Amino acid sequence: MLKRQASGNKVSRQTVLCGSQNIVLHGKVIVQSEAIIRGDLANVKTGRFCIISKGSVIRPPFKKFSKGVAFFPLQMGDHVFIGENTVVNAAVVGSYVYIGKNVVIGRRCVLKDCCMIEDNSVLPAETIVPSFARYSGNPAKLITTLPEATPDLMTEFTKSYYQHFLPTTVS
Repeated sequence: MLKRQASGNKVSRQTVLCGSQNIVLHGKVIVQSEAIIRGDLANVKTGRFCIISKGSVIRPPFKKFSKGVAFFPLQMGDHVFIGENTVVNAAVVGSYVYIGKNVVIGRRCVLKDCCMIEDNSVLPAETIVPSFARYSGNPAKLITTLPEATPDLMTEFTKSYYQHFLPTTVS
């Protein structure tokens, strides 16, 4: 079961959108079943052609102060893929970013444009991932660089994923 919107967004009816008035999906975004977006904590904005896979949690970053906790907005660029069962607690996710499955992105991380976090990686809090970097491991570290064609490859990947996406039917 999928709810199609005028903007081209495809949002599963099994998605949990907390504080939906604070969630902005900029068009042609797929949010799969059992994904959770925590707009009740702070604003969450995605760009176009973002894919949020099944069971992922998108929540704004926080900072502890002596008088309590403050949450900050989460900004995501265009053509971002987030794999299954991934937790994103970043401050910024740039454009053309690939995040694998079973990944944990620590609080207030900044993922620059055109980077990749491999499956089963854990990115420590406040890590800044440079453009064209490929990170892997626990804790995730730079393992190699990505090709200059990464923006084109991610654009093609997310557009193709969107065009060929078929929701799973619930019986």
